[in-house]
Amino acid sequence: MKSKSFKDLAQLKIDLELALQRQRQLDQELEAQRKKAEAEKNLFSRAVGVVKPIAHMPRAPLQAQTPQPLAFQQKLDDQAVLRESLSDEFDATTLLDVDDQLSFRRPGIGLDVTKKLRTGGWTIQSEIDLHGLRRDEARESLGQFIRDAMKMGWRCVRVIHGKGLGSPGKTPVLKSKALAWLIQKNEVLAFVQAKADQGGAGALVVLLKGAN
Repeated sequence: MKSKSFKDLAQLKIDLELALQRQRQLDQELEAQRKKAEAEKNLFSRAVGVVKPIAHMPRAPLQAQTPQPLAFQQKLDDQAVLRESLSDEFDATTLLDVDDQLSFRRPGIGLDVTKKLRTGGWTIQSEIDLHGLRRDEARESLGQFIRDAMKMGWRCVRVIHGKGLGSPGKTPVLKSKALAWLIQKNEVLAFVQAKADQGGAGALVVLLKGAN
């Protein structure tokens, strides 16, 4: 039994010595890595030299403004509505009052309304000049103008279509188109030829529906 105990103690002693050797080896490796890292750090510092922070001027915090969304689809829809709602083939002659000055009044609108329009009973709040526009451009511009006028709450506006003196054959093509387009707009209650000082035969004074 004593022989076995001595052997166990001897083996334990050997194991402890081996463990101590491994620990010393590990400590040496760690120390070598630490010295290497320190040397690399010192090498970088010596290469760069003294570093000073860059001075910054005081800055006010700014919030980025979010751009307003562009309603491209709404614009396309509006243009489609304008194209579909105003026809170039519409015959307005049967709906016009034939007198010394052509005029129009929607059913239910009395003669006193067109008379008041002629005599300046309503103040002209805005106008559109269709001079120089091609037919498609004039049609869409007039339709958009009426829509904008309704949004603004304007009741009386002037539409300048010109007398057609510069057209082939001096025929006022745009004038007849403007008459037809206006009659097709339900927002238009009546219109008359403008007074001489307001454009005469080259313009119309238009009465629009009021806000609901």
